Amino acid sequence: MNWADTGAGWSWNPVTDLQQIWAFPFMVNAFRAGTVVAVLAAVMGWFMVLRRQSFAGHTLALVSFPGAACATLLGIGAGLGYFAFCVGGALVIAAIPRAGQGGSGQESALTGTVQAFLLACGFLFVALYKGFLGGVNSLLFGSFLGITAVQVTVLTVVAALALGTLAVIGRPLLFASVDENVATGRGVPVRALSVVFLVLLGTATAEASQITGTLLVFALLVMPAAAAQQLTARPALSLALSVLIALAVTWTGLIAAYYSPYPIGFYVTTFAFGVHALALATRTLNSAVGRHRLAGAGAVA
Repeated sequence: MNWADTGAGWSWNPVTDLQQIWAFPFMVNAFRAGTVVAVLAAVMGWFMVLRRQSFAGHTLALVSFPGAACATLLGIGAGLGYFAFCVGGALVIAAIPRAGQGGSGQESALTGTVQAFLLACGFLFVALYKGFLGGVNSLLFGSFLGITAVQVTVLTVVAALALGTLAVIGRPLLFASVDENVATGRGVPVRALSVVFLVLLGTATAEASQITGTLLVFALLVMPAAAAQQLTARPALSLALSVLIALAVTWTGLIAAYYSPYPIGFYVTTFAFGVHALALATRTLNSAVGRHRLAGAGAVA
């Protein structure tokens, strides 16, 4: 259903349009949940991209689908299935040696095996479910409908705990992410930090899946962070840009989904891709200008 049909439609007046959208309690909850999810996904995604663990993040994103399907099959809340399977999958991936620890091909192979097996389990759970399961599309592609105040509270509490934990381990995790060998030599518990981070990444994936859907959650994890790291190499500024980009694409995605019959995951992914493409083009242009100026300075000298 296109919820814009219940109102006056897009008026090109942002104040009026937001007042119209926020007249519905479910949209207020959607914006609150989207804001929490965007901040958590942006911060976790920034470290994920920096640590070159995007494939692990993609696997955890797909794992959320069998989690929700299993929870539906058992007759319990889908949110519990998201968190159980994503955190469990993170612990399984954490047990796999990283490339720097002598597991170069093993890490990718075993992570891919976990991804394929659990994704197949998700479709098995859907097939075993004998009732009406009209929400498969929302599980896969996301939906802003049906978000309750209780869900917003749960998402906020989980996000606060995850971000608080990340704040505690942030400095050593950044050190280990930039140069793992030197960090190990300095006595940093690299292995323990990797396990904790993967659990936090699984938590962020479980949260974001409830908004963007399991197939498109990866976009919110990787694209804002990748775009921010294209624009600047300064960690603090890059992290802040990642959060701002995630908030922007989530809010605009919610507005676009409200005024159209298409899922929010499509809009969030499309807007995030556009921002990343612009960031990449900006960096390429700046590099070309820098080389041209350097060549001109050399010619003058």
